[in-house]
Formats: sequence, structure tokens, C-alpha cells
Amino acid sequence: MKFYVAPLEGVTGYIYRNALEKYFPGADRYFTPFIVPNQKHPLGKKELRDILPENNYVKDLVPQIMTNDADRFHEAVQELQSYGYQEVNLNLGCPSGTVTARKKGAGFLAYPEELDQFLDRIFSENEVRISLKTRIGMKDPEEGFRLLEIYNQYPLSELIIHPRTREEFYKGEPHLDIYAQLEKASRAPVCYNGNLLTARDYEAFRAAYPDTERVMLGRGVIADTGLIGRLKSAAGRDLESEKKLLYEFHAEIFAQYREIFGEDRNAVFHMKELWSYMLQNFEHSEKIGKKIRKASKVSEYLCEVDRLFRECDLRADGPETRGLITI
Repeated sequence: MKFYVAPLEGVTGYIYRNALEKYFPGADRYFTPFIVPNQKHPLGKKELRDILPENNYVKDLVPQIMTNDADRFHEAVQELQSYGYQEVNLNLGCPSGTVTARKKGAGFLAYPEELDQFLDRIFSENEVRISLKTRIGMKDPEEGFRLLEIYNQYPLSELIIHPRTREEFYKGEPHLDIYAQLEKASRAPVCYNGNLLTARDYEAFRAAYPDTERVMLGRGVIADTGLIGRLKSAAGRDLESEKKLLYEFHAEIFAQYREIFGEDRNAVFHMKELWSYMLQNFEHSEKIGKKIRKASKVSEYLCEVDRLFRECDLRADGPETRGLITI
């Protein structure tokens, strides 16, 4: 099994990816948060900083692009190639209303003829490998079969399937029956994505779908940083050792955020986003978690984080997944 780390805007940038690889290795591939090219700049300053080879120490990184304009896609690919990238991923899965209203992400799925024309151009005009991350439709899961007919016309390097529609966002259970049929019929290698939050989730999925050889994990890994390593080794949790590593992992990310932002308020804000997931991996963390979220000064923030690591144990069975939305 190959394990991929899904992109999450504002969280899984290069600082996070490098720290995860250093302290909790095991992922076979990482994807960048999506790049949105425009007419003036194929890559913005933040996006460029995130993909620069000198900023990334992971072994396999794939930039993700989100656009419905073949020209903009080509320009972004050319710039990415200049930095040595030979594979990109097209985002056809983001369900955000601001994204889909612009016919991007999962919104593009509502226009299969235009999507077909777009794919025809990007595969004929670009020499890099191209993979797709897709949902199975806008409203009806059955749309996935029509979409696969389109995808099967092109030499995809990989097809990452999140078996929900755009309208379902992250609610309810993925349509695993549809996924199984699409996986079997796909000409491209298939990677599964959706609701694999814990080791139990993965084990149940693996037992039901033994032919799947690639899975993408999102918020489950952000909540439980050691998840992929344990799944690969089939080892139990050494809770104390893992907590020490997690403390060092946090310290390194926070120090680099303070350096890159040049001021503490923004660094603390970004760490709070990370804690909204990681807190679910600690027992009895509700009260301290509220104080972490309310902290505005570095001294207050670090005091509460230190208190969390002193007073709260990691959950032996993994994070509390109630309210944890998967990608």
C-alpha cells in the first residue's frame, strides 16, 4: 500500500510537510495545496515559496493545480517544470462554494463536455505526467460513470477518487459501492480518498477493498501525525515516545512560522488551525484547548501548549473523530 498526504490550504505547506517527514516519516507522496494560476502570475509568491525545491525535503511532492483554463494550466506547468517538477495534479474535487461558483474544483464536473475539451488540450499540450483528484459528480453519484468515460480517454498517471458528490461536501458516508465499480473500470491506477480517519477505518477499508493499492489521508493524519507510520509498520502506539516527538514537531513548526511571518500573531493564528485537529488526539483536552484557541500572546500560547503536554495523554485508540471532517 502507498500512502499519500492530502493537501489542506493553510496547514500542509512546506513547513508542515518537512516536519511531518522528519518526525513522523512514512508517507510515500505529498501534494501541495492547490495553485490557482491567473493571467498575470502562474504562481503567486506564497505558491512559489511552497513549491521551491530548496524549501522541500520530502521525497515525492506533486503540485496541485486548480483551473478551468487550459492556457493558465499550461503556463503553470511550464513554470513548475522550470523547477524540476515532472508531474502535476488537477483538482476536480474542492467543494467550496466560492470555488465551484467559478466552475473550478468540483464545480467543473457539472460541465462534462467542457471538461472533456479541457482535458484534451492539457494532455496534448503538456509533456508532464498529469493525475486527477475528483469527486464522483455534482449532485448524483451516478455521474461518476460518465466522468470516468471521459477520464478513460486520457493517459492519466493516476486517478484519485473521493466517492462523494460536491453537494454532499464531507457529510454522510462515501459511496463505496460506486468507488468499487469505478476502480475496476478505470484505465489509470486508482487512489482512494475519504473517511480514513483512524487505523480502524483503514483496516476496515483494506479488508473490504483489498485490490486498492493507494490511499490518500487528509485530516486523519493532521489529527494523528503518527498514523501512517503505524499503518506501515503494523506497530502499536508507544504513547510517551510519540508525545515527545509531537512536542518537538510542534516546536519546529512554530519556530519556523515565527521566522517566516516575522511577527508572532500570525504564527500563533496558524498554529491554532493545526491544533483544531491535533487536540482531538489528546484525552481530556477540552479546557486547555479553549485556552490555546483564546491565546493571543506567544507567552500565553506556549504556556497552555506546555500544560497540554504535561497534563493530557494521547488517546490510546487514536483521535476522537466526532466532528473531524475528512478529505
